[in-house]
Amino acid sequence: MTVASTIRKAVFPVAGLGTRFLPATKASPKEMLPVVDKPLIQYAVEEAYAAGIRHMIFVTGRSKRAIEDHFDTAYELEAELEAAGKHELLALVRSVQPEDMDCAFVRQPRSLGLGHAVLCAEPLVGQEPFAVLLADDLMVPPPGGQPVLQQMAAAFGQQGRSVIAVQEVPADQVHRYGIVAGEPAGGPLIRIERIVEKPKAHAAPSRMGVAGRYILTPAIFEQIRHQPQGVGGEIQLTDGIARLLHSEAVYAFQYQGKRYDCGSKQGFLQATVELALQHPQVGAPFRDYLRALDLT
Repeated sequence: MTVASTIRKAVFPVAGLGTRFLPATKASPKEMLPVVDKPLIQYAVEEAYAAGIRHMIFVTGRSKRAIEDHFDTAYELEAELEAAGKHELLALVRSVQPEDMDCAFVRQPRSLGLGHAVLCAEPLVGQEPFAVLLADDLMVPPPGGQPVLQQMAAAFGQQGRSVIAVQEVPADQVHRYGIVAGEPAGGPLIRIERIVEKPKAHAAPSRMGVAGRYILTPAIFEQIRHQPQGVGGEIQLTDGIARLLHSEAVYAFQYQGKRYDCGSKQGFLQATVELALQHPQVGAPFRDYLRALDLT
């Protein structure tokens, strides 16, 4: 079973307001914030594409047109680059949306939570398994290793059940995550027995926090559709997964790679510095610049 035939569609919930980055996000989507030379949403889309996915579904809101424009054809820009003989830049612009990649957009009319955003994508997903990627979480694979979603897709191909990316988080940060607990299921897999959204530290069942990557079976839609509002008065995806546990197995996947929480200023700055150091064009001079800084 190939990755491409297993998971064909990816959902990107991008309707959030990005309040932690105001005023930068007052008129521009937080998902369009650039890390070095690419916006966050492009990193997530490229990760899905690398996993064999070709149908990208964006759940958008008001003031998110820049995302649609980014993945649309820029005829005027391409014509100018071609006329100027800037073929490398032209190829770079065209690579944002490869010819075999389809993009679809659906509105989330109200900010009712991640679970509700996923439910908004149901008409475009249909009755097949699908991935969910949160662009705030920038995932970088280990050197020479597979992207995180590709690792997860291989695990889904073996299990045929929902797979959720997790990582161990510090005890003082468990209140910021969905937290899972369960039994080892071989290799990087844990069969989830319990999942809780943003528990207090003393009530957390473990320190395994959910990262922003999911592969879900279509059974999740029915669970979300009938669940009440949860933490923060929102329809939480975590609560839908907890309900799904009663009818089918769900696995946590301890991925290989590094996650940057680009929903926070600290994580965004860390990603910018570390990925800049790895950049083939600016990495070496940027490293020299950092070494020359007086950090006392």
